[in-house]
Amino acid sequence: MKRALELARKGEGLTRPNPPVGAVVVKNGCIIGSGYHRKAGGDHAEIIALKQAGRRARGAQLYVTLEPCSSYGRTPPCVHAIVKSGIASVIIAAIDPNPRHQGRGIGMLKKAGIEVIEGMCRAEGQKLIAPFKKWILTGKPYVSLKMAMSFDGKTADCRGCSRWITGKKARAFVHDLRRRADAVLVGAGTVLADNPSLLPRPANGRKTFRIIMDARGRLPPGAEIFRGPEACRTIVATTAACPVRRRRAWTRSGAQAWILPAREGRISPALLMKKCGKAGFIHILCEGGSEAASSLIRAGIVDEYYFFLAPFIMGGNIALPAVGGKGWPLGRGPRLRFEECRPLGNDILIRAKPIKEDRSQ
Repeated sequence: MKRALELARKGEGLTRPNPPVGAVVVKNGCIIGSGYHRKAGGDHAEIIALKQAGRRARGAQLYVTLEPCSSYGRTPPCVHAIVKSGIASVIIAAIDPNPRHQGRGIGMLKKAGIEVIEGMCRAEGQKLIAPFKKWILTGKPYVSLKMAMSFDGKTADCRGCSRWITGKKARAFVHDLRRRADAVLVGAGTVLADNPSLLPRPANGRKTFRIIMDARGRLPPGAEIFRGPEACRTIVATTAACPVRRRRAWTRSGAQAWILPAREGRISPALLMKKCGKAGFIHILCEGGSEAASSLIRAGIVDEYYFFLAPFIMGGNIALPAVGGKGWPLGRGPRLRFEECRPLGNDILIRAKPIKEDRSQ
């Protein structure tokens, strides 16, 4: 199952609107087939693994990270292929979170006389499908917020310079985060300050979107996000306050402009996430800046935090804090639970999740 989970991770960022899935066929203690879901419309992980195993699959065990599908979509149900292969038992990490399919595949396997074992590596399986689970249950994407900061919590110096706060290993990890997400989200200030591409390098087959919140239309049409063939994967979320000529300049490059209702002159993160969900985005990685981070946190839509802490002090009253906005009174701010803390080169990675009770207002 650990191997199946490793394989599934290779498909993150490639499969939307499907979840990443890995599968391994084992017989007499040896792996005879393995695979992972590589793209929507292509063979599912179980089918790839069974094809590799061929006739040897009869009497074997199938380890799969997610309950096999039981309905027709772009491909036939995996359950039918499993039954036909002669697999003796199926070991599953996570149950399908889709209420329409949940447990149905397991029931069909059992009815066919196949032994089913549920919950092996359950926590890892649930973590793998967390973005898909949120999207399928709420229609909204899973939101990861990444912030790189100095030891005293600053993301840019008094001149607005932020390259580079963290070292090579931390930056490589961020590119991996980008590959796992469907879109990278930032505020207009980040683009104006750094002119980033926001694309994962190397892409490894990913076609990551860029989403920029720009309520007033400040983004110049010559920005890096509007250049090259990847410009068609740029979305600017704006409002009616953005001049029409600016929107036309963006779209001439192939980019999209989403016009959203303004909330006190700003983009509503809640409305933006609703729009992203309808567009089929399952996982959004927000890379700031401080005002964008503040708006997402205050809206209560961040599902996971990635803090990268660099071993130096920025100092000063002008340097940008990691989280901007009005702030919260002591004891009233959002509370987090640390999930992971480890070194990345000379930096420290802290992964955290919000504690459910909302004390942010």
